[in-house]
Amino acid sequence: SRFVPTPVAVFEVLIREASSGALWTHLAATLARVAVAFVIAMAIGSAIGLALGRSKTADKFFDAWLILFLNLPALVTITLCYIWFHLTETAAIIAVALNKIPNVAVNLREGARSLSRDLDEMAQIYKFGRWKTLRHVTLPQLAPFWAAAARAGLALTWKIVLVVEAFGRSNGVGYRLNIAFQEFDVTTILAYALAFIVIVQIIEFAILQPWQ
Repeated sequence: SRFVPTPVAVFEVLIREASSGALWTHLAATLARVAVAFVIAMAIGSAIGLALGRSKTADKFFDAWLILFLNLPALVTITLCYIWFHLTETAAIIAVALNKIPNVAVNLREGARSLSRDLDEMAQIYKFGRWKTLRHVTLPQLAPFWAAAARAGLALTWKIVLVVEAFGRSNGVGYRLNIAFQEFDVTTILAYALAFIVIVQIIEFAILQPWQ
């Protein structure tokens, strides 16, 4: 039926969208937003988490704020960013990054708390210096926590980007799904969802898992 299309109908729409180039255009826009927001969130979240994990004073002061942002609904953040920064690409990226940063910070804070003091003392004895200690002592110990934050965060980033696009962008998978929703076009919704799932799985099995 119209609301429960057959797999053949879904694949026909998928092929049609791919042949016209629309599918690749929207996928590329979404992937670009995911990549930029993910890098920003991982960088800022890692720095915050490391600082909170190494400083009890900072952790005590900012813990309540971290909990607040962890529980702040993504829709609220997206709405506020669009109001404050208007319906721009910058607002979309900021909205996605803000939703992801607290999760990264929490993971890296736990990693920083578990750092070995013995290795820190050894680095001081051998006069490693701040940057050499960070590279050869601190970061290797944080690697499992960073990898966990990256994989969980990427899954969260995908979902938030689609909401951001549906809310206020003129391209991307989320935008296309919103148009299909307005037209009650279930076949197109499933076709784009299928294409998106395939891309995510390729990234997961071809990049993330081997890297981890």
